[in-house]
Formats: sequence, structure tokens, C-alpha cells
Amino acid sequence: MSKAFTKETDAGDDEPALPAGIPVGGKNYITPQGYARLRAELLSLIDEERPKVVDIVHWAASNGDRSENGDYLYGKKRLREIDRRIRFLTKRLEIAEVVDPSVHAGSDQIFFGATVTYVDDEGVERTVTILGVDEADNGLQQISWISPVARALLKAREGDEVSLQTPAGTRTLEILSVHYPDPQRGEG
Repeated sequence: MSKAFTKETDAGDDEPALPAGIPVGGKNYITPQGYARLRAELLSLIDEERPKVVDIVHWAASNGDRSENGDYLYGKKRLREIDRRIRFLTKRLEIAEVVDPSVHAGSDQIFFGATVTYVDDEGVERTVTILGVDEADNGLQQISWISPVARALLKAREGDEVSLQTPAGTRTLEILSVHYPDPQRGEG
């Protein structure tokens, strides 16, 4: 078979469908807002960014020698990156299980989507929101539902103490408050 008919691949091209930490057959939970953000990114890549880069590559290719054509070489590289991200987002959106945390509004039990304030056994108080793997941002005090802290907190109630296994030993977390998004807020 000719090389022309074989699939060209890049290292890391085959992104796993399930995020790390989710067992096979598990669910990839995400909030409606997180799903909307990933979908908007996918549509932006498909409808806006990719066509612009294709135009640049087409223009650069028409200029002749491609071996030293920076616009062409960079454009082809950027197209591969965009296509890889499109495949990644498509797979993640296909397996996403959208869960609206506002259905638990008023509850004192911790489920996916809860914003939890707790204090550890050293007296350090923290507030975290438990979100999906693809939407959690540590810098914004958002943690993935599969993280050790979230797993320790899930199903507990306001006032409960839970144990968290860490490399330094077992820590005790006391849950001070549990809040959910307001149901009237909608998806935006």
C-alpha cells in the first residue's frame, strides 16, 4: 500500500474519550453552563477559527515553495491543533452527562454542583464548588467531582465531619455550609 493512503498521525492525537480518573462505564458529569461553554468553543473553532486558518494556508500554498513558507508551515500546524481540539471536544460532548445542580437548591446535602464551605483540622476554612472534570478551575476554587476532596465531601451534610486521606495522613473536614445555584438563573 502506498504511503499516500495511510493515515498521518501526530503524537497525542488519540485523546481518551473518558477523562482520567473516571472508570470505564462511568459518567462524565457537567453542568449546563459547562456544557454550553464547551459547545460554544467547538462551534467557534468549526465556524470561525478553522475557516480563517484554511484561508491563510490556501493563500500561503499559492505562493509557491512550501518548504520555507512560514505562513504555510505554521498554518498547517495550527490546523492540526484545531482539528485535534475539535475531535477532543466532540468526544467529550458526546459522553457528557448534563446535570443541573439547581435541582438541589435548599438542600444541605452535598451533590454535584454544590458550593461547599468547610474547615480542616488545622482551622483553615475553604470554599469550593464541585464541578465536572472539563469545567473545574482550581484558580476559581472549583474542584472536579472525582478529586479526593470532592469524593470525601459528596453525600455528606452541613455540620458533618468527613475524613480525607492525604499523603500526609488522614485529615478531618467539618462542613460549614452547602449552597446550590438559584434555579431561576437559567443556563447562562
